[in-house]
Amino acid sequence: MKKSPLSTQLGMGIARFFEEYLPGQRGMSPHTVRSYRDAIVLLLQFASQDTHRRVEHLHITDFTAERVLKFLAFLETERHNGISTRNSRLGAIHIFARFLAAEWPEHLGLLQRVINIRFKRGARDAPIEYLEGSEIQAVLQSIDRTRSNGQRDYALFALMFNTGARVQEVLNLRCRDIRLDAPCQVRLFGKGKKLRLCPLWPATARLLRPMIEQRLASDTDPSNSLLFTNARGQQLSRFGVRYLLRKYVALASRTVPALRDKRIHPHSLRHGTAVALLKSGVDFATISQWMGHALDTTNIYAEIDLETKARALDACTIKEGTRSKRPWRKQPALMEFLHGL
Repeated sequence: MKKSPLSTQLGMGIARFFEEYLPGQRGMSPHTVRSYRDAIVLLLQFASQDTHRRVEHLHITDFTAERVLKFLAFLETERHNGISTRNSRLGAIHIFARFLAAEWPEHLGLLQRVINIRFKRGARDAPIEYLEGSEIQAVLQSIDRTRSNGQRDYALFALMFNTGARVQEVLNLRCRDIRLDAPCQVRLFGKGKKLRLCPLWPATARLLRPMIEQRLASDTDPSNSLLFTNARGQQLSRFGVRYLLRKYVALASRTVPALRDKRIHPHSLRHGTAVALLKSGVDFATISQWMGHALDTTNIYAEIDLETKARALDACTIKEGTRSKRPWRKQPALMEFLHGL
């Protein structure tokens, strides 16, 4: 009788890790669980090739620190992953190793060496690519709205720019999450199952209204219907959105040549929203709430926006013909405090 892959120690550990530990004890969202799954799948495939054994024949003892280090090197050299992606994969492996060590303490020594593998330090892989307002407008104008799919795509990308939502947050939206009566807003579920409300521009609400009304007229449970679906009525995938965005960016680059040199992906719309809010004078705390991330994360947009940097430089430049009055000289207590730090 053939042995089930889930009957092995490693197989049982993987099943409990993804079915019970991550969603139950750690409370991770389905999107985060899928990200961890991708990391472990890649590791399993690499270990299978490295040991010349099928995945279902692997054991916990096959996941040595040396093999994990070879896997991380493989990510950078063969898959051309950047430092951030490499570290993200390692983070998932760390948590998986801690879980296995707690379940099977007899392997603690081996797994502790994996847990001790350090994250790689280095400069940011590449500047953050984002779409300027004029570039987003060009992308939207490249969409053929005479077709039903074009109407869907236009509403999709307009909503993503309006809200700055992550692509999976938008794809998970259902009709019940949209409020088209004033004040128009959308309910988004972000990382860690955190809920936030984001305002909708009137133009965005007008794009969504006919889509929702169509669901109300045709679906048996319209409020629970997915907002964005493919031709088969199934949920759009992140890869599908990436494909659509690249197609429209290629079309828009004919009129906006600057788009040809940018590596655009769905998250670029999110970055574009944050930069647009920053340029409009919106404070960091509001942007942080709008985007659904930590305040420290929002600070990166101040680093990439050249116009904001230029304004800051102009504000602190000493104008020619003026002299600094050095007001800090009149605050000895403050200076003593600072020098004492």
